Amino acid sequence: MKKLITPLVIVILVILLVSSSFYQGKDLKVFDKVRQDTSGNYPDGKYEGKSRYNYTDEPYWGSVSITVKNGSFTEINFMIRDSNLHETFNEDYEKHFQGNPVYIEQCRNDWEGVQIYPKKLIESQNPDKIDAVSGATWSYNIFKASTREALKNAKKQTDTLSILKN
Repeated sequence: MKKLITPLVIVILVILLVSSSFYQGKDLKVFDKVRQDTSGNYPDGKYEGKSRYNYTDEPYWGSVSITVKNGSFTEINFMIRDSNLHETFNEDYEKHFQGNPVYIEQCRNDWEGVQIYPKKLIESQNPDKIDAVSGATWSYNIFKASTREALKNAKKQTDTLSILKN
């Protein structure tokens, strides 16, 4: 009887090990789907957010406006304002850095980011799936932080709506 139990236990252990390795792969895929922060989690409306990210020693503020319609991000407007000079960061902003080619190039890269990041968010429908454009990390960080603030406001509205429904 002992001779029969030992091989049977070994076979059962091997089956458990093999099946658990397949299960873990499936579990990761399900987990990734659950973690997605898509616009479908937000009610229709227009949400605004502002942030400086960690650039608190600088006079720049990012401002984003996100429109959610039928569960999707449909319109996103983003800009960065210089609160000292009272002007918007745009393609002409490099004029403040004449004679400094490094800063001029940085302005150009970040201006490209300001234009691209809203489009990327509409395409991906997921703030976590937007990658920084090379050389435009400053505008990327401000965009992501401003977007988080706007969606935090949307989340508050979602929480309020669920309380009202109950």
